[in-house]
Amino acid sequence: MPKYLRLGLLACMVYFIAMSTAHFFGIKVPVLFVYYDTPFYAYQDKIISFAVVSYVGLFWVASRDITAVPVALAVLAATVLGLSSVNMSNALASVLVDGQSTWPYWAQTALLAVAWVALVGLYLRRK
Repeated sequence: MPKYLRLGLLACMVYFIAMSTAHFFGIKVPVLFVYYDTPFYAYQDKIISFAVVSYVGLFWVASRDITAVPVALAVLAATVLGLSSVNMSNALASVLVDGQSTWPYWAQTALLAVAWVALVGLYLRRK
């Protein structure tokens, strides 16, 4: 496993630990909560926190086994696509106040996309 790829995967693992913790305790801060300023139900955030634990496990395994990296990359890509879909959705628009920008959500989605691009680059350079 190339050193920088492993570090990138471990950084994602740490990020998802922080995200899971923030959702579990309802700590609504940008980056750890993509939709930090929208209405929410605490029980939904508990569910999200448990679901995010699967990302933690996936990125930990990928950091140890190169054969798991494509799965981690596919999941991260699906996450970026899913967040993009939500950002453009009528469902999100319905909970925003008039004139509220979706820019902060797009910025956070872009950060995940940048992480994906970096990890893909590191994975492809491994040989």
